[in-house]
Amino acid sequence: MPNIKSAKKRVITSKKKAERNTVGTSSMKTAIKKCEKAISTNDKEMATTALNTAIKRIDKAQSSGLIHKNKAARVKSRLTKKKNEME
Repeated sequence: MPNIKSAKKRVITSKKKAERNTVGTSSMKTAIKKCEKAISTNDKEMATTALNTAIKRIDKAQSSGLIHKNKAARVKSRLTKKKNEME
């Protein structure tokens, strides 16, 4: 445990930031998995809505610095490609 006041504050802010980052990445991953599941079941309507949600979550994670912009583009591209091949 830190003794200096600023170090104590840093511990608290680091925890908050880590929690926020975890929520962002896990919600992104969940949206991606839901999209892939909808695509595998060949449900076009559900796949479209799941893809839109996944893209929104991916963009949010990328803009907040949780993932690199190239990874975001790659994941979005792969999901869109899978969805288009389904049709």
